[in-house]
Amino acid sequence: MTVFFQLAVTAALALAVVTGAIAYFRSVRTARPPVGVFNGRDIFMMMGFVLALPYVYLALPGGVLPCVLALVFAGGLSVGYQPIIGNGRLRWALIVLLIASVLVAHLSFGETAPPYWVANSAVVGLVVVSATNINVQGGMRLKNVAWFLLALAAYDAFFAWVVPLTQELADAVQGYPYAPAAGLRIGEDFGAVIGMGDLLAYALFTTTAYKAYGKWGLRAGAALVVLFGAVAPVAALHQIAAATGDDPGIVPAQVFFGPAAFVAYQVLRRRGPERRMADLAFGRERADAPRRTPVRAGARPAA
Repeated sequence: MTVFFQLAVTAALALAVVTGAIAYFRSVRTARPPVGVFNGRDIFMMMGFVLALPYVYLALPGGVLPCVLALVFAGGLSVGYQPIIGNGRLRWALIVLLIASVLVAHLSFGETAPPYWVANSAVVGLVVVSATNINVQGGMRLKNVAWFLLALAAYDAFFAWVVPLTQELADAVQGYPYAPAAGLRIGEDFGAVIGMGDLLAYALFTTTAYKAYGKWGLRAGAALVVLFGAVAPVAALHQIAAATGDDPGIVPAQVFFGPAAFVAYQVLRRRGPERRMADLAFGRERADAPRRTPVRAGARPAA
């Protein structure tokens, strides 16, 4: 029963966040940041940020870490949902209500109770939807995401199995609200948790693939999220436990999803060049419309 519970919760949460990111992408346009096109240097900087962030978190005193995470959540919600709720006072009132609901649920029911995880998962999911669209609509291409996820797979494997930084960070947030993860726990026997970074990886790839290749990208992303974001990590976790007799603790989902996403990108790119935001008609869904064939210089237009 534990395996089926973990599979169901993991797949449902991952697909819910991906669906939210796609729905946002189809209906809301974010303000484009004043930067150029994403390139290899941007990916290098993103990986540097990912590398440094856990050390920053671990350097904070225990009681300060949840406060910092709450501020990070609030900032992500404010920036991402400004196009939807233009009234600043109303937007911040709703954000405070969401952030406070997590704290109240934690204090009232505890960190293993379903109400806390439902509230925390809702906030984390909304932040991921926001961050995904800020990056995708800001110019991130599928090529950038594919290389980033491949690097993230190596990073997660190293810091899970060689240097236990991931486990240290998980231990650091134990007992505090605002976990950087979504999931559901029912008592001591049933529990399934997905890291915020994993959810962002799933949403980034699927939304960028949808922008680049329409329904083909969406189908590829959704299939990868289920197979390599939910089924493969959960199955590996239980297979290792059965073979060794010990709980492996952490099995990084990106070890499976990152390489699979990179291969999927190599397949999708054969369909032609990626579409840009300028190629999509916002407000009216035309993401599945065929891409325009570029006209070569000197070519005579068809009659």
